[in-house]
Amino acid sequence: MAIEDNKLPQHVAIIMDGNGRWAKMRGKDRSEGHSEGVVSVRKVVEAAVAAKIKYLTIYTFSSENWNRPQSEIDALMRLMVAAIGRETPDLLKNNVRLQAIGDLKRLPEDVRKALMVCISETSVSTGLTLILALSYSSRWEITEAAKRIAEDMKSGKIEAESIDEQMVSSYLTTKGLPDPDLLIRTGGEKRISNFLLWQLSYAELYFTDIYWPDFREREFNDALEAYQNRERRFGMTSEQITKS
Repeated sequence: MAIEDNKLPQHVAIIMDGNGRWAKMRGKDRSEGHSEGVVSVRKVVEAAVAAKIKYLTIYTFSSENWNRPQSEIDALMRLMVAAIGRETPDLLKNNVRLQAIGDLKRLPEDVRKALMVCISETSVSTGLTLILALSYSSRWEITEAAKRIAEDMKSGKIEAESIDEQMVSSYLTTKGLPDPDLLIRTGGEKRISNFLLWQLSYAELYFTDIYWPDFREREFNDALEAYQNRERRFGMTSEQITKS
C-alpha cells in the first residue's frame, strides 16, 4: 500500500523505546544502544520530511529518566550535546526547525546551551518542526499549567467561568502546536508512560516490537500506512463521518 498524501497525520509523536535492550541482545553497553538510537532519529526525521509531516515530537528524556544510574545519565547528556551539534547542519539542510518542551532548567548547562544554539539557528526553517521532549513529564506539565492558571485567577487576569479546554491547552508547553494525530511506541511496551497525556486524547496509537535502534524509514512509513487505515471518528459514528 502506498502512502496517501491526503491522509497523512499532521503531527506524529514517538516514544523511542528499546535502546538498552537492543544493546544487551548484542552484548554491548547500553550507551551503544543510545548512540545507534540517534541514527534512527536522523533517519526518521528524514522520512518525516520526505512524507511532508508538519510536526514530529520525540520523547527524548523523561523526568523519570533522572532516576537512572548516574553513569548512564552522564553518558546520555554527553551524547545529547554531541548529537545536537552534529545534527544541526542536517536540520538546516532539510529545512527542519527545532523546538523543545519540558523542565529544561534541570538539564546540564552544556546541554541547554547546545539546545538553545540549535533552536536559534534552525528558527529560520519553514518545513518540519521537530520537538524534543526533554526532562519532560505530562503530570509535571499539567501541574505547572494548573499553578499558572491559579496565579492568573488570583491576580484577576482570568475568571473561573472562562476556563475551558482551549484555555488549559494554552497553558501547556505545547501551546501553539496541534495535538498529535499518531503516537508511535517502539520496543514492545504498550503504555503511554506519562507522555503528552492531555494532547494524546484522540491520537491513534501504534505499537511495534521493533527496538528503536532498528526503527528506520521503512518502519516509520509502515506506521503511516497503518494510520491511514484507521477511521478517526472523534465520538461520532461511521455514518456521520461518511456524510461529512
